[in-house]
Amino acid sequence: MVMRFPLRFLVAIILATLANAQAAPPEADLVPLETVQPPCLPEVRYATRHNFTGTVLYPLPRVFLHRDTARALARVQRDLQKRGLGLKVWDAYRPLSVQQKMWNLIRDERYVSNPAKNKGRHTRGTAVDVTLIDQRGRELPMPSDFDDFTERAHRDYRGGTAEERRNRQLLEDVMTRHGFVGYPTEWWHFDLRGWEKYPALDVSPAQLANACR
Repeated sequence: MVMRFPLRFLVAIILATLANAQAAPPEADLVPLETVQPPCLPEVRYATRHNFTGTVLYPLPRVFLHRDTARALARVQRDLQKRGLGLKVWDAYRPLSVQQKMWNLIRDERYVSNPAKNKGRHTRGTAVDVTLIDQRGRELPMPSDFDDFTERAHRDYRGGTAEERRNRQLLEDVMTRHGFVGYPTEWWHFDLRGWEKYPALDVSPAQLANACR
């Protein structure tokens, strides 16, 4: 005997199934940097004491980012590869609790996002801190080092050498071409366009690493 169900009953089942399929936590959209191909070179200073806080902020030297950011970064890498260049990545996703620690130390919105206002930019996995490297992994000269909280880090800084300014402009041009927007006071910081629509997270890199096994 063939069972017949009212149409509204079948529609309710379909909607419930779709709702369950979409119930994955937001952190499920974070992926490891290793998924970006051609590969980037990571240097996770926040997993060491070699950073502006002088303390270890991440439990392991892994970089995670939103899958949309990873796709855009892959396009950047393919573009740079044609020039014999690539990206070094210092930071991407940052837990909200770490963002709060950084803000407590600096309290200067030119260099650290105030979590009370926007819950941070890195907390969404849509921001990356990057620089250019050659085929041997050597950094190209830039007007300042990473996390230099002076005017040398600003995108409109006119000091430094002509080569440093050219490299800074090349990085900005290629990142902008593939969907990123540069932060005015940090030449290394880029946000994926539309970053505001992504949720802020406070998931430990260790938890993310376990989930990726």
